[in-house]
Amino acid sequence: MALTFYTNPMSRGRIARWMLEEVGAPYETVVLDYATTMKGEAYRSINPMGKVPAIVHDGHVLTEGAAICAYLADAFPEAGLAPPLSERADYYRWLFFAAGPVEHAVTNKSLGVTPTDDQQRMAGYGHFDLTVDVLEKAASANPYIAGESFSAADVYAGSQVAWGVMFGSLPKRAAFEDYLGRILSRPAYKRAGEIDDALIAQAGAAG
Repeated sequence: MALTFYTNPMSRGRIARWMLEEVGAPYETVVLDYATTMKGEAYRSINPMGKVPAIVHDGHVLTEGAAICAYLADAFPEAGLAPPLSERADYYRWLFFAAGPVEHAVTNKSLGVTPTDDQQRMAGYGHFDLTVDVLEKAASANPYIAGESFSAADVYAGSQVAWGVMFGSLPKRAAFEDYLGRILSRPAYKRAGEIDDALIAQAGAAG
């Protein structure tokens, strides 16, 4: 089955890269530039939003980081990155909590948007501090976000925590640091980072 990965190494594509390295399936990488190819007609036929990441697997298009992680876990079950169906409640819960409330809370905070008390009833994340507290409890309740075993939910939620702590969009808390210590030591994470960092260096050398 053909698997093509569309990305930019300085983007959320790094999440999908990590997931691809975890499943271990061969894939082709297409690197897109923000100002040109990412907004071009050819790529917009794949993702009309003109955003990365995206994958095309055997002719099927997937966009959105959390969806890509969940899909790849199911498409390559031998990697063991999704729990059995009977044990997926926490897996789905925290994967999509990271993609929904956490993403929205962090984005709004970075834009200087603070919902009023009335607006908090409409916002799915309520308010930033509440979202961070819930994320902290999820990251510390078990060794991994969905229980005792590493899963695709850790790729996505863990990436959100790692970026947030690194760039200051999430507070540095002991629970986050402990959680990151468990997941960022994985060979697939290191391998994915090396690939993307090399692409960044190549782009810099090329001007």
